[in-house]
Amino acid sequence: MALKQIDHGTKEYQQMVNLRNEILRRPLGLSLTPEELAKEKEDILIGAFDEDQMLACCMLTKEDKNSLRLRQMAVQNNQQGKGIGASMMNFAELISRDKGYKKLIMHARETAVGFYEKLGYKVVGDKFTEVTIPHYVMEKKL
Repeated sequence: MALKQIDHGTKEYQQMVNLRNEILRRPLGLSLTPEELAKEKEDILIGAFDEDQMLACCMLTKEDKNSLRLRQMAVQNNQQGKGIGASMMNFAELISRDKGYKKLIMHARETAVGFYEKLGYKVVGDKFTEVTIPHYVMEKKL
């Protein structure tokens, strides 16, 4: 498995959009809009690949000079539970530290809180609804 940064607008980026729609949006009756995708040009885009096939993805969006927000973490359904998500998180944290950021934050789906807690993230604040489902803000100092 190869972990790498990908560029907005490439064929890898299109795989990322497709994976996010399939895993994160379609089950909720939603899809990513052209406006949402256009805002991602400045984000750090990360993919996990087996050859040319994307297994997982996430992105990092600048919040402020010290913090990045992890967004749109998705792992192919048939690849979940194999350590790919944890590898993605380690890679995202490494990139964040290398770029001088001190903290990663996220809006984690309630069903994923346990996964992120195992990686050292803490819930900060109360449950809220985003894209029709319960979420928590979580963070980790890098």
